[in-house]
Amino acid sequence: MASDPELLIDGPKDAKWTVALAHGAGAAMDTPFITHFAVGLAERGYRAIRFEFPYMASLRTPYMASFRTTGKRKPPDREPVLREAWLKVVAELGPERLVIGGKSMGGRIASLIADEAGVAGLICLGYPFHPVGKPDQLRVQHLQMIKTPTLILQGERDPFGNREEVAGYKLSPAVQLKWLSNGEHSFKPRKSSGTTEQENLELALTEIENFLEGLAPGKGKKPKR
Repeated sequence: MASDPELLIDGPKDAKWTVALAHGAGAAMDTPFITHFAVGLAERGYRAIRFEFPYMASLRTPYMASFRTTGKRKPPDREPVLREAWLKVVAELGPERLVIGGKSMGGRIASLIADEAGVAGLICLGYPFHPVGKPDQLRVQHLQMIKTPTLILQGERDPFGNREEVAGYKLSPAVQLKWLSNGEHSFKPRKSSGTTEQENLELALTEIENFLEGLAPGKGKKPKR
């Protein structure tokens, strides 16, 4: 059985909302993308918590140093292991006043356990609606029924689901979709678009803040961590 994930925490402990974020399939919890959102949320008065799935955490030294012990990439854990890691994080933090999500795969796995875990909300930073180049292999069935309030932030030209493709999907009324101008999977636009990457990242943070402030007040105890 995998050990409990190590948590990287930013922001005040008494924040109105705690947001737990997981990384994508090929990048760690301290990449610039995830760090931007964790630090940005903390600066806005929220508590941001990051963790890594077992396969990614195994590439770190025992002291959680910044550099990997090997340059080789490892494939993600099987879905049951990824789900278990997320459920452990929710159990450690407590679901009350907790919003979960993350980048790509991290957000997708969070979406699979959100209703089960009873969390207050879900935020997906670039949802992988389908594998690249395989628009017929959709990952939306659970999003058609999800009850947890959900925010999906998506680049308009994301190869995992662009604006034209996603317009044809039937999603639950609980799902809000916000589009980032000309953005790809990490929200970066073309230079010719007239929009900058920083503008898209800041807009994404603003959309998250609006989403959090629109959630019903949490009940029960504050998160444990």
